[in-house]
Amino acid sequence: MSMTDEENPAQAVGAKGVRGALARYRVLAYVVGVGLLALVAAMVAKYAFDNTTPVAIVGPAHGFLYAVYLLAAFDLALKARWSVKGTLLVLVAGMIPFVSFVVERRVTHRTRAGQKL
Repeated sequence: MSMTDEENPAQAVGAKGVRGALARYRVLAYVVGVGLLALVAAMVAKYAFDNTTPVAIVGPAHGFLYAVYLLAAFDLALKARWSVKGTLLVLVAGMIPFVSFVVERRVTHRTRAGQKL
């Protein structure tokens, strides 16, 4: 019976610092993805129901978290030696609803396999 990366994270990624950077990136990808969906819901409330309060709360929070996501993704890109194109695509993924979830899975799979983006 073989162990998965989740069961044995010490074998998941070989390069120094990549495992921690990947963990930080994964958490922030999910947080930013959920935050972006919340922002979309807040914008619907603003334009459909003339309620600006949710956007005033969710908007700045998502903006701050997206900036932190950018730093975490860039840190992982440097440590995992991604291409410029791959890095830019991952950075943009946090701006499109649902895409951060899909990209996070691909980044995790490729990084654990030792593949470059």
